[in-house]
Amino acid sequence: MKNEFNQSDSVKNIQSEKSSSQQKSMNRRKFVELTATAAAAFTIVPRHVLGRGYIAPSDKVTLAYIGTGTEGLREMLPMLTVSEIQIVAVCDPNKEARGYRDWGTDYLKGEIRKTLNDPSWQPGGDNIIPGGRDNGQQIVEKYYSNQKDTNYKGCAAYEDVRELLDKGQDIDAVKIMTPDHLHGVLSIAAIKRGKHVLMHKPLSNRLTEGKKVVETARNSKVITHFLPWDSNGSMDQVMQWINSGAIGTLLEIHNWTNRPVWPQYAQLPTDKPPIPDGFNWDLWLGPEAQRDYSPDYTNMVFRGWYDFGGGCMADMGHYSLWTVFNALKLTSPTYVQPYRSHVVDFNGSVPFRINNDFSFPYASMVRFKYPANGDRGPVDLCWYDGGMRPPTPVELLSNNKNLEEEGMMFVGDKGKILAGFNVQNPRILSAKADDTNKTKGSTSGGNEELDPLKNFAAACKSGKPFPGTFQEAEYLTEAVNLYAVALRSNSVLQYDAANLKITNNDKANKYLSRDYRSGWDPATI
Repeated sequence: MKNEFNQSDSVKNIQSEKSSSQQKSMNRRKFVELTATAAAAFTIVPRHVLGRGYIAPSDKVTLAYIGTGTEGLREMLPMLTVSEIQIVAVCDPNKEARGYRDWGTDYLKGEIRKTLNDPSWQPGGDNIIPGGRDNGQQIVEKYYSNQKDTNYKGCAAYEDVRELLDKGQDIDAVKIMTPDHLHGVLSIAAIKRGKHVLMHKPLSNRLTEGKKVVETARNSKVITHFLPWDSNGSMDQVMQWINSGAIGTLLEIHNWTNRPVWPQYAQLPTDKPPIPDGFNWDLWLGPEAQRDYSPDYTNMVFRGWYDFGGGCMADMGHYSLWTVFNALKLTSPTYVQPYRSHVVDFNGSVPFRINNDFSFPYASMVRFKYPANGDRGPVDLCWYDGGMRPPTPVELLSNNKNLEEEGMMFVGDKGKILAGFNVQNPRILSAKADDTNKTKGSTSGGNEELDPLKNFAAACKSGKPFPGTFQEAEYLTEAVNLYAVALRSNSVLQYDAANLKITNNDKANKYLSRDYRSGWDPATI
C-alpha cells in the first residue's frame, strides 16, 4: 500500500529516513543498557528458547503487516529475519503488483531475490515493480518455508484492514505501512483492540486525529513504537555547547531538506483512467472523501496531497527534529508563519494564479514561534523544503563555501552551530577554517547501534515500553500538522494549544480535522 521513502533507501542525496521526565532525559548509553537487559530477559527464559537460537512458536510475537507497497515490502525483508517476530498476516487493498513506482525498476526486486535466495523470483502482476498483498503473502511464506519451520501455519491475506482487525484475535501486534491518511485511524483501531503497534511516520496527517492517537496510546497498556525515532541524531554535543554559552543565547533552529523528490502536482487530476485490476480504490481512500481514481494520488506521490499525505516535513522532519524537540523542550507554538511558492497558468490568453488548497507547494519555508520553557528563552524553528535554505552564514561565505542541500543550524546571538540534516557532525562555525575543524563534535547521526525490531518484540513480551513511543512524538506531530494547515490556508496562524484552535483565522480550523466517511470514524471503527 505504501511506497515510502526514508533514509534507508539507496538513492543519491537521501539523508539516513513522554511518559515521564526520566524517559525524556535518558541518554543513549542508558537506553542501550536498558534494552539489552530487557532483550536478555526475553531470550534467556528456558520456556522461551528450545535449543540454541530457536524460539518456540508460542513465544514469538505474531504480527500482521498492514501495507505491502514498495516500502512496505522493503521493510518487511529485515523483519522476516527477526526470530522473535512471526508475520502471520498481510493486508493491502491492492492484490498484485500493478502500476507501482519506485526509485529504480530492479532495486526492490533484487532485495527480495536476495532475501528469498531465489534469483529468478518475479512479482505477480505486471512483473516490473513488486507490491500488493499476494506478493507480500508469497514472500512471507517462501521465506519461512526456506527456514524449514515445520510449525509455521502460513500467512493470511486480507483486502480490508477492518476485517483483519476484527478476525485477528491471535495477532499480538501490527506494523502499519499505509499512506499517511490511514495512519491515525488504523493505529487507534489497533490499540483499541489491544494490539501493539509499530508504525512509520506520521502519526496522522490531521492535528486532532494525531492528538487522539496519542491519547489512545497513553490510556492503553499496549506497546507503541514510532519508527523515525530509530534514525534520529544525538543532540548531546549541541546541547553541551548551547548550555555552556558557546553560541550565546539560542534564538533560532533551521532545518532544511531536498524534498520533494517525488513529482508534485499543482492541479487536480483531470484524466479518468480505469482502476487497475485487483485494486480496491474505495478501501484505499479509507476515511477520505470519494473521488475518481488517479495513479497520481497513489504510490509515492500520495505524500504531496493534503488529503493523503503530510508534505515534506512529515516525510523527513520526524527524522531530524524529534531529538531537537526533546532536548530543547519544545511544546506548542504560538504562531506559525508560512511562505510558499505558487503556480500560474493560462485561462485562454489570460494568466491566473491557481488557488491551491489541495496539494503542497513545490517549495516552502515555515516559521514556528515557540515560547520560553524553563531556562530556555523563546526560539524560532524554521523548516525549509523544495530547495529553499536559510541565508548562507558569513562564516561560510568568507571561506568560499555554501550550505549543503540538507542540513541543520542552531543560531545564537554570539555564534552558530552547523550540522548535517539530522544533527550529524555538529561544528561551531568560525570565520577561520582551522577553528571550525577544531570544534567538530560527534559524527554520530542516529540510533543505528540499536535493534528496534528486537526491542519491540521484547517490549511486547514484557509490557515495558521503550523510548520512541507515540506519546513522545506528540509535539512534533502537532508541528507537522500545523505546517500543513499554515500552507493549505496560506495564512499566519495564531494557535491556541489548550483548545486546539486557530484563533485568528476561523476558516483554517477546518484543516485541523477531517470529515470521516461512514465506517472509518476512529470513534467507531
